Amino acid sequence: MERVKQKELLIIMPAYNEAGNIENVLNQLEAPEIAEIADLLVVNDASSDNTNWIVKEHNHALVTHVFNLGYGSALQLGYKYAIRREYKYVIQMDADGQHDVCNIPVIYKKLKEKDSNGCCPDIVLGSRFIDKNTSFDVSLPKKMAYRLFRRAIKVTTGRYISDPTTGLQGLSRRAVLHYSKYRNFDDKYPDANMIIQMLLLGFNIEEIPAVMHSRLTGESMHSGFKPFFYMFRMSFSIFAVIYRIKILKWDSVEQ
Repeated sequence: MERVKQKELLIIMPAYNEAGNIENVLNQLEAPEIAEIADLLVVNDASSDNTNWIVKEHNHALVTHVFNLGYGSALQLGYKYAIRREYKYVIQMDADGQHDVCNIPVIYKKLKEKDSNGCCPDIVLGSRFIDKNTSFDVSLPKKMAYRLFRRAIKVTTGRYISDPTTGLQGLSRRAVLHYSKYRNFDDKYPDANMIIQMLLLGFNIEEIPAVMHSRLTGESMHSGFKPFFYMFRMSFSIFAVIYRIKILKWDSVEQ
């Protein structure tokens, strides 16, 4: 049997109890225009439904946690996999169908696009809010959180990021290598805190419009009282990131 040649792009998709959504996402990712440019790794974060079996039926690379370790831990495992397998680029996306697969070629192209200084982006953020012709409904608490995080990023780094909590991101190998190491990535909620960290460390971050949809089935990781814990943890994490980098100067970046 002829071995399929590995691509230079890996899609990392964390999944937790997404049996109602993930098959449709996998079907879209298997379209020729996506399958020809990217490999896929699904990190099943100890789902209690059929998520694991659905992915196995589609014969994609799959890692399953024995215990639920959190969204950030699932992503970091994917980064370690990408580094070990020597992928050049990574795109991370959600398994709930909110991130349209049409964004993948666009982000991939942007990752390889040089700026006026001849530098390519380290991170490409897919934003719900750049294109004024599209609308994405969010609750009032989320709108308040976005404003707070945008302000925090602006004050600490001087950059305006329209969608500070987007999970749709493209990463260069340099960024993936940094994230893959101990202490460099939030194991629960890697959002605005990680954007601040990477900007302060000198990584090149670009933001582009992205097509996104509302979740159809299943439960968001920010449901119930989780947003209150999320806000507290995120605020503390942002403070810790700034203190570690600006005051203690602990972090270093491998080129």
